[in-house]
Order: sequence, then C-alpha cells, then structure tokens
Amino acid sequence: MNRVLLGAFTALLFVAAGLFWWQGRAEMETGAPPPIPAPGEETDEPDTLPSADVADMIGPQPPEATKLTREERRFARYDRDLDGRITRNEMLSSRTGAFRKLDKDGNNLLTFEEWAHTTVDKFAEADANKDLWLSRAEFLTTAPPPPKPKPKCSC
Repeated sequence: MNRVLLGAFTALLFVAAGLFWWQGRAEMETGAPPPIPAPGEETDEPDTLPSADVADMIGPQPPEATKLTREERRFARYDRDLDGRITRNEMLSSRTGAFRKLDKDGNNLLTFEEWAHTTVDKFAEADANKDLWLSRAEFLTTAPPPPKPKPKCSC
C-alpha cells in the first residue's frame, strides 16, 4: 500500500516538474528578441529616438524626510519586523550579545560563577598592587570610558 502511494506521489511530482519546465520554456520563447533584419531590408522602427522640449516644465518636489524624535528612533531599533509592535523577543534581542559574552560555556544558562567571573577579572585587573583591595586611584580605572564625541557634519 505504501509503495503504491509513494509511486503515485512520485508520478505527480514528475508531472508537476514537467509542467513548470514547459511553462518556463514557453515564456522564454515568447520573450525572445526580434530577428535582426538583413542588410538593405526596411524596418517599421524609426532611426531616431523621440524627444520632448522640457525647458519650461517643472517636476514635483521630492518628498522631505520627517525628523524622528528620539523615542521614535528608539522604538524603530527594537521593532525588527516593522509591524508597529514590539514583541518580547524583539525587546530581548538587543541583549543577546551581552548575554553571550557572559555565558562562558555557551549552554545558554548563566550561572553565578559565570557572572562573577567577569567581575572578579575586572577587580583583579584594577588591583594594581595585588593587595586585594582597591584604593581610590585603582577604583578610578574601573570607570567606563567617556563617550566618543560625535564627528562634526561636513555637509
């Protein structure tokens, strides 16, 4: 019984493939370019291209870009599929890079040890004299770097 059904399905598949091939071939033949005329043979097509005098014509103004507010830009960054709604997955998608950096073993589970590993490394790097406590000067090295200034527009 299974062989009969499989054979019928295969036959239908071959018929469908042949039909698509036949239709695609027909489209290629109807869209073929016209034959090149022999030397000395006249054609119905003119030798020059048509032209128009557009000196006194004015076209429509191009559309102006709307200035988005800061919140609209932030909303657009999260709305990945541009449907005007932010799903939970869209909201969390911006956090995956930071999570992957903390997930040392790559099992998509963040243990306390994995989270603490980054903090311990940061402390050890800041503790220059290795006395297991941070002075004010050492603690100052843990501050995030200041934001880079935005380049001036050279418009």
